[in-house]
Amino acid sequence: MHSEGAAVRVPAVEGPVVALDIGGTKIAGALVDSTGRLLVRAQRRTPAAEDGETVMRAVAEVLRELAVDPSWARASAVGIGSAGPVDASTGTVSPVNVPGWRGFPLVQRVREMTGELPITLSGDGVAIAAAEHWQGAARGYDNALCMVVSTGVGGGFVLGGALHPGPTGNAGHIGHISVDLDGPPCPCGARGCVERLASGPNIARRALEEGWKPEDGAEPTAAAVAASAQAGDPIARASFERAAQALAAGIAACATLVEIQVVVIGGGVAGAGEVLFGPLREQLRRYATLSFASGVEVVPAQLGTDAGLVGAAAAAYGAAAAATAGAADAG
Repeated sequence: MHSEGAAVRVPAVEGPVVALDIGGTKIAGALVDSTGRLLVRAQRRTPAAEDGETVMRAVAEVLRELAVDPSWARASAVGIGSAGPVDASTGTVSPVNVPGWRGFPLVQRVREMTGELPITLSGDGVAIAAAEHWQGAARGYDNALCMVVSTGVGGGFVLGGALHPGPTGNAGHIGHISVDLDGPPCPCGARGCVERLASGPNIARRALEEGWKPEDGAEPTAAAVAASAQAGDPIARASFERAAQALAAGIAACATLVEIQVVVIGGGVAGAGEVLFGPLREQLRRYATLSFASGVEVVPAQLGTDAGLVGAAAAAYGAAAAATAGAADAG
């Protein structure tokens, strides 16, 4: 079903939410109100190659910068969207691309800086799904997969009109579906994962291995590969086509399992536009062949780089509303 009635309705909990979006490249923070507006923001580079305490110091710097704003005093909750895996049941995170954090007690450490505010931890893909279903390209759909394709590949589900994070906050983590049984080893320990084939760094790595060279002075990034592909470079195009094939196989598996209607794709790699989406739609026709899966739409995300922050806030507002409703029922 696709109807406006299926859109997420985030309640007007009094006061803004402190939102954190933690990835392998950047740590972003914002104070977000109940309309999804970012009142103030802060950002640091993720020192992903450093030890866990160094990464936490970057998070603390973001929080301290937000705390200077007068809106902080009215904050009602904290929402965290983190690269995964996460474990919302224990408040810990173990991002594949941040090796210094393994079972890191992120919720406890953030609570030390935010006091008694309730904290909601989600995987970054779940946060993206919350954001796009609330205000973006999945608005009005009952069943959706929302993905981020960037330094890593993550995802989150909306099923039956509601966010579906799973018991630990990792449901929809499409990046670690294996789509090539004998493929290259993934840092997660498996082989041939979607992330190992379709993330930005791996698109660039594969292109470099095949002989592609960036323009003079340019960094060898996925964005540079996309620019070369748009200019007709066959090696660059082939690297994106391989990424599209991996994404299509993973998406088809999800569509077959849970009958999603739409796939929303954001993140830096999605900025390549038709260089990615063209071959992705073509490959999806090859992989999603059963009648109930073949009609899935693939569309770009609408919320851009703010999606993680908006989604972390949406998840926190939703948790606060559920707690309020539960208390009312108990009364």
